[in-house]
Amino acid sequence: MKRKNLLQSFSQSRREFLQQSAAIAASIAAASTMSSKAWAARENEMNIYCWEGYNSDKVLDPFRKEFKTNVKAQGLISDPDAVNQLRAGETKIWDLINLNNSWGRRQLYPEKLIVPLEEARFKPLWDMVLPEFKWPYYWSMDDSGTKLLGMVQRFGPSGINVNTDKISKATVEDGGYDIFLADDFKGKYAVLMYDDWAIMHTAMAAGMNPFKNLSDDQIATFEKVMRKIINNAAFLSDDMNAIALGMINGSIIGSFPGSVYTVSAARFDGNPNLRCVIPKKGGGDVGMKPGVCWMELTSTVNNPQLSPRAADFLEYCYRPETCKNVSFAEGTYNPVTQMGDKRVMALYSKEELDAIQFDTLEEDMSRCADFDVIPNYPKLHEIFANAVRERKA
Repeated sequence: MKRKNLLQSFSQSRREFLQQSAAIAASIAAASTMSSKAWAARENEMNIYCWEGYNSDKVLDPFRKEFKTNVKAQGLISDPDAVNQLRAGETKIWDLINLNNSWGRRQLYPEKLIVPLEEARFKPLWDMVLPEFKWPYYWSMDDSGTKLLGMVQRFGPSGINVNTDKISKATVEDGGYDIFLADDFKGKYAVLMYDDWAIMHTAMAAGMNPFKNLSDDQIATFEKVMRKIINNAAFLSDDMNAIALGMINGSIIGSFPGSVYTVSAARFDGNPNLRCVIPKKGGGDVGMKPGVCWMELTSTVNNPQLSPRAADFLEYCYRPETCKNVSFAEGTYNPVTQMGDKRVMALYSKEELDAIQFDTLEEDMSRCADFDVIPNYPKLHEIFANAVRERKA
């Protein structure tokens, strides 16, 4: 049977997605301003603010049916923007928030935007997870190590993506980011315009740790490298599937940056030559990990009228069938922490495991630093934005 072209089916720019999500948010916000009588029956409703996948009907419809609950979900495309929405008062709207790992421990819990989970209820579920996520997992806990801030599920490594028919995996592993900075690679790659990820990987390409405070000299080096990456790219795009198609049709060889999830749909669609590669070293010769591993933490929002279905949903997400549905939601495929459970692993086909690069997943993760807060983000983002604006001028 011919496989459906998933890239063409789900290709969508983040800007278009944001516009659609804004309309959804407006309808949810309008519902939240209804009378207190409407809120009194919140056991039959739940609102989730999440990265793509959790808002899939494939994930939500079985929950809606079983728990007889009206679930509204808004997709997000920026962790900082989502945090700012909660700060601005949207804790009254959302019951669950799904963000990359560091935000819960670093910002959400210290600012009282989320509430801890009941340990007795959720700790047993951690028996399902892979060894590197075993209890007590650092990013799921508060600084004291006594409060459970959320449940982890999807994760993955991030580095650079290439067409291995054009350049070998070994060459990219050994050459790393320097390949993308070489003059003879000009016009052969696209920049994936996910702001914080482009900034993190540019810092690594420049031979520095983005998760530490940078000196003025380091920031000057960052600016030089960022301008070269932006100016030498064939094109800039916030559509990961458009970039994957460029690698398939040969107009480009690679993507800076790139993650397993940005090529997983293409790989499952019959293009195993597209691959996320984590270099063996960063730019220059610094003793630091050259990739970034992200993990998503789903937490209960500090909503004054929190839906009791929020905790039920977190528990539901750890059912083997739901784990697989979250892993293979429409448009983007990712490993999940519950792949440490034989019942979950039994649900994957060989082709699905290949799509998420399970063969090298452990090794790739070992080369990655954990996603964390970028101390110099405002200044680095200003440099990034200026470089993009000047290229487009």
